[in-house]
Amino acid sequence: MEKLEILGMLDKADKNANQLSGGEKQRVAIARALINNPVIIMGDEPTGNLDKKNADIVFDIFRKLATDTQQTLLIVTHDPIFASRSDRVIEMEDGRIV
Repeated sequence: MEKLEILGMLDKADKNANQLSGGEKQRVAIARALINNPVIIMGDEPTGNLDKKNADIVFDIFRKLATDTQQTLLIVTHDPIFASRSDRVIEMEDGRIV
């Protein structure tokens, strides 16, 4: 419940998955990933199915987690806007760093 509260989802705790929007489902997935307080959080296209508004919310959540909890986030994305807002970008092509 603590993680849902951090992500602004506490009021949705009793909802079924089919009652949540895409952005809300993504925030629940982030909460699930945070339960064991990992040192590194890895995300594969965390905003891939979200509209710009929800993608911005998810990015801001990641930024806050990195700042407030000193957690490292390793994010894979094809979204150049998301990548450009990150602290560090490593580009890959055909399995190699370019």
